[in-house]
Order: sequence, then C-alpha cells, then structure tokens
Amino acid sequence: MSDLPAQQVYLGVDLGAESGRVMAGSWNGSRFELSQLHRFSNGSIRIANTLRWDILRLWSEIQNGLTAGGKEFGSEVRAVGVDTWALDFVLLSKSGEMLGLPHHYRDARTKGLIKVADNKVPRAEIFAASGIQFMEINTLYQWMAMHRTSPEVIAAADRFLMIPDFLNWCLCGSTSVEFTNATTTQFYHPTRKTWSTELLGRLGLSSAPLREVVLPGTVLDSLRESVQAITGLGANVQTIAPATHDTASAVAAVPTERTGKAGWAYISSGTWSLVGIESAEPYLSERALELNLTNEGGVDGTWRVLKNVMGLWLVQQCRRAFEAQGGTADYGVLVSLAEQANPLRAIIDPDDARFLNPTDMPAAIRGYCGETGQRVPIGEAAIIRCVLESLALKYAVVVGQIEEVTQQRIEVIHIVGGGSRNRLLNQLTADACQCPVVAGPAEATILGNLLVQARTLGELGSLADIRQAVRRSADVECFEPRPDTQGMWGAARERLAGLLPQRF
Repeated sequence: MSDLPAQQVYLGVDLGAESGRVMAGSWNGSRFELSQLHRFSNGSIRIANTLRWDILRLWSEIQNGLTAGGKEFGSEVRAVGVDTWALDFVLLSKSGEMLGLPHHYRDARTKGLIKVADNKVPRAEIFAASGIQFMEINTLYQWMAMHRTSPEVIAAADRFLMIPDFLNWCLCGSTSVEFTNATTTQFYHPTRKTWSTELLGRLGLSSAPLREVVLPGTVLDSLRESVQAITGLGANVQTIAPATHDTASAVAAVPTERTGKAGWAYISSGTWSLVGIESAEPYLSERALELNLTNEGGVDGTWRVLKNVMGLWLVQQCRRAFEAQGGTADYGVLVSLAEQANPLRAIIDPDDARFLNPTDMPAAIRGYCGETGQRVPIGEAAIIRCVLESLALKYAVVVGQIEEVTQQRIEVIHIVGGGSRNRLLNQLTADACQCPVVAGPAEATILGNLLVQARTLGELGSLADIRQAVRRSADVECFEPRPDTQGMWGAARERLAGLLPQRF
C-alpha cells in the first residue's frame, strides 16, 4: 500500500506535448502529498502527410493510470480532473462518433491563414472579439483550415470539444467545454463571455458544434459505468473540470502571497513558456494588440494577460537532434555543459517561425545566427547556452511589454512547471529581467488541478487559500539578479530588440 495518508484522494490527469501522467494527491486538510501512478510518452504522429495526436492511445494510457489509482486507493478516491495543452480539438457526430484523429497544432495546414482572415475581418476586430494573440497555430486558423480541406467533416460535426473536454466525455459523457480552454480558441468573446459566433460568421465558419461553456470547478458527472468497470473506481467518483488548460492550472498554483494584487508575474515553463500576469480583467487596448499580447481565462474569473514564448521546445528538439547524431541526450548534462560555455555569444528570437517545427533544430539555430551576422554556436554546450540565454532575454522583453500595457511594475517573477527545475535558466532569467525569481513548484499544473477539485468538494475556499496550500505542499528556490551582470544583460536586450520583427 501507499505511504500516503488514507484520507481524501484526488486523481489528476496532466497531458503535455511530450508526456502525460496520472497523479494521485492525498489531502490531509492542509496540504497535498503527490504520488505518480502512471507516466507515458506523448508526441505527434504522421498520417497522410498530416500531423496528428494519437488521442485513443492517450485515453488508453489514462485508463491504465486510473486503474492503478483504483487498485491503490479504492474508495478513498473522490474525484478525477483533466488538464492538457490548448488549441487542439476533437469533433463528435450526433451519435457520438469521433470524426477523425485531432490535428496537432504544429501541422502545416494553417500556414498563411492569418492573412486570409485579416482580409475578411480587420485584425483589430478579431482581437476585440477574442483578446487572443495572433499565432497560426490558434484554433481559429485550424477551424478555417478544416472548413477548407474537410467541409464534409464540419457538416457532420455535432459537438466541438477541446482535448481535455473530449477526455471528460470519455470519462463521464460530458459534452461541455471548460472556460479556460475555450478562451484560447480566438473565437470566445472576452467581455461578453460567450462564443464569438458573429466573428465566425463573418469568416464563413460554422458555430453549430459549439455548446455550453462551464467554469473551472464544475462537477461534470460521475464516471461512466464502463470506466468504473475497467478502473475499479466507484460510482461516487466525480469528474470535475479543473482549469483544464494546463497553464491556467499552473497559474492557480503559483505560490504568491499577492493574490488580487499587482506587482508579480509568472512564467509557466515547459514546452512553451507562458509569460504574464494575473488580472481581474482582460487588456484589449490598441497597444496590447500591437504587442501581440493575449488574454486567457483563469480561475475565479481572473484573466491571464500574457504572451506565448516558444519555450523549452527548443531544448527538447536540440536534445533529439544530438541523440540522433550520437551526442548527449541527457537534459541535466546538457545544462551543465551550457553553464560552462561562454556567455552571450549568440542570441536568437525563440519565436522565429523557423523554430516552430524544423527537421534539425541545431541547424536552424546555426542558420539563424549566421544570417543575422552573429558568431555561429558550435557544439552542444554553445547551442544550449544560446537557447537558454535567448529565452531569458525574450522573457525580459515580454515582462517589459506587459509592464507598459498594464502600467504596473513587476517586482518578482514566479517560474512554475517543469522548467523551474532548470537552475541555470532561472538564474539567467533573474539576470536578464533584473528581478528576483522564485522557482517552483515544478508540479504546479497538477497541484492546481487537484486543488481546484478539492475546493469544489468543499476542502478549500478562495484562490488565496489554494495558493496557501501550495506553499505548504511544495518547496521553492529564490534567485537574485547578479549585480555585476547588469551591464552585459542590458546590452544583450538591445541586441535582441534589433533582431525582433517590428510588427508581429
């Protein structure tokens, strides 16, 4: 049997672009103790020259994890909650048939569609109706692409479900879409808080499969009988929608004591880096549009005013390339090598389009540096150092943009998620931003997921209570900016500014 206290147990399903896991959290009235039940790989698959998610395999793996939870904890389990990445979706027919494997957001089918949409509806009006930054991977452009290539699938669609919503349908039959993920689509209205059906109509897109949107903390239903039979979990186990967007769950678990106050920012660090603040309202100004900021929903009616930065995807893809060429494949070793490399020799814009899905990431980085007249990084250490420093510098740029738009001074940055374990990146971020960094918890996403579940069933009260429980449940580490580096980082920020596009 587990060493976890036999009290209240919640199960969290957390899917990322690289891996997924099912975790158990045991609540003792004050803090969570976490236990990993099952971990599995994730990634894209190619079918007929398209990039897809193998969602059925993921559902099978999730059932394996829930089965482990049923065997381990039995009647102690109270609820299950799912969080995943955003943007991608599944369509169901009226009879509940899945209409194809979901596309991966990195699939090339959306290339050029931002301009197509701009020609139909002015960009300012799209932003006013969505509050979302313009990226070709957004759900809006995926929806446009599907109307172009598969109109017969659109015609047969009765339900539009984001990835976690589809998994909730698998768990309990729910066909609702959860708020934090709905807001990322670029067709959910940030002030009316409804689907932007008028925008979709002007773009010639269907809104027929769009259904009810529910808030984080909604009890969806008890588990399907078939899921109960497979997993051994009981009919009393509730499926609860936490903040189903993984970043929204991670932000809910930022261990700040400033809930409801200004002066702090977060970086949810993983495959993507989400750099932003928590706000009581979205920011929809002309300047926010010019800077390509985004407004995504959070817990308790909050908004995450942020920008997506390419993130540790760059390191992940470098590692794969190094491994394929017989080099170093261990993340820890790569970071240690980078720590010894010469600082600030070359800088890239992490969000340059060539880094979205290259066949050889190190080659793409070298090519960028050569084309921009910089010293080309040679070897694993120099390339990873270039990536990490460039990420830290891009974080500093985004923090400055958010300070400008919101007119608030950021006094501390919280880094949460798996990337918070990267102590070199944490220190580089403190140096680049000239701001203290609090790193951790690494398990912020699953903690946010579990704590929203626990609050739904009466264990906690406010968002501030959730964050207090996080501080009791996880350790953090503080990084101060090194004063002797201020000049070199200031010059490096100017170098990066010269590389960034003048307009997005």
